[in-house]
Amino acid sequence: MKRTLTIIMTVLLSSVIGLIGCSKGRDTQKKIVIKGSTTVLPITQKAVEAYSKINKNISISISGGGSGNGIKALLDGSTDIANSSREIKEQESNLAEEKGITTKEIVIGYDMIVPVVHPENPVKNLTTDQLKAIYDGSITNWKQLGGKDSKIIVISRDTSSGTYEVWHEKIMNKTDVKKDALLQASNGAIVSTVSQNPKAIGYIGHGYINDKIKALDVNGIEGTIENGKSGKFPVSRKLYMYINDKSATEITRDFIKFLLGTEGQALVQEAGFIPL
Repeated sequence: MKRTLTIIMTVLLSSVIGLIGCSKGRDTQKKIVIKGSTTVLPITQKAVEAYSKINKNISISISGGGSGNGIKALLDGSTDIANSSREIKEQESNLAEEKGITTKEIVIGYDMIVPVVHPENPVKNLTTDQLKAIYDGSITNWKQLGGKDSKIIVISRDTSSGTYEVWHEKIMNKTDVKKDALLQASNGAIVSTVSQNPKAIGYIGHGYINDKIKALDVNGIEGTIENGKSGKFPVSRKLYMYINDKSATEITRDFIKFLLGTEGQALVQEAGFIPL
């Protein structure tokens, strides 16, 4: 009798554990975690808001922190989607391979990195050479550029930023930004800092431009969506989402499919970026 009861209890316990396991699996599939680029953040926020309206049982969490941190989170398994405003690096791909992770790259839109100043600054256009000289410290006064006789306060992104990576390559030719540059962790922080300082210059993703700052032309070319689409604007780039192709859930893939569709791409443009 005791043996029969023990067998019954064992079977019941196994069934309960199995049900809990299935429940956890279902819960996991109803959640999406997205981390990474602050440039891609406005697009993601709009897409999540729209997607959640038609998929009310799905929970999606979003956070910034920079492209590098997003890819790092994908490699340590703490995010489903890594937002990035730059391509994954070779060392990151190698680390993924070592961990048995198959990274899949999805281009979700295009962007321009636009230099911005305070609205009171009379300067309207800078060449790529002048921008490099400002950021490496060769040019230190706005008077040298046709502006007021005042020191240039240089605002840059930190090195975990994909925006920094593209600026470092396309404007700085991989030389260092001056040591006393003020580093900010996000596009929004640069907008806030520049909007409060008439001497400052920074650079941001096109989707962050607003009336509190003034966007500068580069090499005489305005940073419009049309000039970004045509490739005329000198500092352009792709925007990415990365997933682990081996473990990505159907819900994660469905969200990305939504973003790549007609409604999702309309939201990319609504956020101030360039659709595919």
